[in-house]
Amino acid sequence: MNQSVAVTLRVSEIFYSLQGETSRAGLPTVFVRLTGCPLRCTYCDTAYAFTGGQSMALAEIMAAVGQYAPRHVTVTGGEPLAQKNSLPLLRALCDAGYAVSLETGGMLDISAVDERVMLVLDIKTPASGEADKNLWSNLDSLKPQDEIKFVLCDEPDYRWAKQVLLERGLAERCGVLFSPAQGQLAARELAEWILRDRLPVRFQLQLHKLLWGNEAGR
Repeated sequence: MNQSVAVTLRVSEIFYSLQGETSRAGLPTVFVRLTGCPLRCTYCDTAYAFTGGQSMALAEIMAAVGQYAPRHVTVTGGEPLAQKNSLPLLRALCDAGYAVSLETGGMLDISAVDERVMLVLDIKTPASGEADKNLWSNLDSLKPQDEIKFVLCDEPDYRWAKQVLLERGLAERCGVLFSPAQGQLAARELAEWILRDRLPVRFQLQLHKLLWGNEAGR
């Protein structure tokens, strides 16, 4: 049997939009959102991807992505790595010549992810309600082109993230992103804290939310 037919994944949606986060923000990107996530972060904005979706063969996913003739593809969720077949999907996307990134919540092992993939690894803060799920050994698998993301809900979150950043030397590993949780932390306040403390991080807002709000498929 053809491997691309045998390999199936549960897919919530596939859509074309502008990348809203990371150093690739603003770039036209195809997003493959996989269904399912073991976490329940307090600020989650994609709870609709926890369940449902449709079963798609790898060949179907590749065809759906290819219709947009993209340069960039992001595999997201939910939590993509909760599906074991996310690994062959990532490999196939890389083999097809796309610039591939993976958004992962950081609680599952990333060491088997194709090295050509740009990893965007969340580190969950105390206010997320899921900080105890961080798999710290993942830091050893990060490459210089990868990025670490903190979504911050309040000042205690910021102080915690700053301590992790400095104690673990995260900025020496790869790029680090600090982002305010929408509706919980004022963007200007976070920006001022970063400048005050001279942190070696990239401040980011979610571009897609500025443009389209919380619309699904954006």
